[in-house]
Amino acid sequence: MTQNLLSRPLELPCGATLPNRLMKAAMTEGLADAEGRVTDRLITLYRRWSAGGAGLLVTGNIMIDARYLERPGNIVIDNNGGESALRALADAGTHAGNHLWMQISHPGRQCSRIVNNRPVAPSPVQLKILGNFAQPRELSHAEINNVVANYARVARIARETGFTGVQIHAAHGYLISQFLSPLTNRRNDDWGGDPVRRARFLLHIVRAVRASVGNDYPVAVKLNSADFQKGGFTLTDSCQVAGWLQQEKIDLLEISGGTYEQPRLLGYHGDPANELEPVRQSTQRREAYFLEYAQAIRKSTNTPLAVTGGIRDAKFMNEAITNGELDVVGLARPLCVEPELPDRLLNESALVARRDELNLRLGTGLFGPGSSVGLFRALNTQGGVAWYYRQIIRLSEGREPDTTLNLRSALYRHIRDEYRAGFARRKAMRNANG
Repeated sequence: MTQNLLSRPLELPCGATLPNRLMKAAMTEGLADAEGRVTDRLITLYRRWSAGGAGLLVTGNIMIDARYLERPGNIVIDNNGGESALRALADAGTHAGNHLWMQISHPGRQCSRIVNNRPVAPSPVQLKILGNFAQPRELSHAEINNVVANYARVARIARETGFTGVQIHAAHGYLISQFLSPLTNRRNDDWGGDPVRRARFLLHIVRAVRASVGNDYPVAVKLNSADFQKGGFTLTDSCQVAGWLQQEKIDLLEISGGTYEQPRLLGYHGDPANELEPVRQSTQRREAYFLEYAQAIRKSTNTPLAVTGGIRDAKFMNEAITNGELDVVGLARPLCVEPELPDRLLNESALVARRDELNLRLGTGLFGPGSSVGLFRALNTQGGVAWYYRQIIRLSEGREPDTTLNLRSALYRHIRDEYRAGFARRKAMRNANG
């Protein structure tokens, strides 16, 4: 490479500057205590990632409502105290001079039974995955306005406690994404019925957040390029929403895609029969799962773009920035096993990230030769997720990653720990409610 553009600062529309073009993208940590408060493990983890060299770190889902979590162990900001611990996390996560943005989120119907048997959603459309998700009830107008206010409240707390920006999570099938998709938003009122009204929830949240934090504070959005489901949120929809977000003067738009039913963000291409459009083999082999979609979205907005998913090669990263396809490169899984990778990419002592997922195979021996291929693929995907969760846990304990970890062991331990955390969370909620 003749010039390493990854080291170039990026001035955002609000006036803040990212010191380089590398972003630690959001990954759910599951390391909060039973009340949803920051723990020492989270502080250790983000201090390690801050030292790794990325100009921007984005937290995993931080929830705005204690009743509805993406998973047990989420940080929750909902009258449960813990602001001093939030300040400690912000201090640890910015100590190397980088930005740390709080990703604020609500799961909507993607709130598992482990946490809540009565989730909420734009419309009562159930998520049917292995019986893990209950039938949601439809949010009322008053509740929708309250959710909007809660996003603004949490954003204000983020600024007050030292986080240097916020990212509104409008992707991956969570509540805002559910409002955007005609598959999950079947309303015919102010909040649904056509693309303009389906986007109203997101735009109201962006405006409320901006009003709560001011014009000089970074406000970002994570948006699906598509749901990759027939009848769902499409690339055309995404381009239109990106144009509306530019009018709101957001500071960074991260492009991702998929839902729990089509978890494209995990490199899983789901059930072809349920695909909006099959992904070409050439696309699947390329760097960056969502770059082709970002190229289309770029035509609709001048907002700085970030893309996360599958990006490993420094030459490719530089080419994408040079070509104007993206402004910020998101890295997620590589930083679970190489937390210092950003620094090495910046000083060019590393030119490519390792690809541990190539070695993640459950094998037919788990359930035998007669196992369902679909079930096998889903378990292999979830096994990979669990494997990276275990690496995050090791980093949070001040240990080094264990790349020799057995995949089946990782999956078993993850499921065990999730249920333990879920039971602890339910007990804490019962105690809090008297």
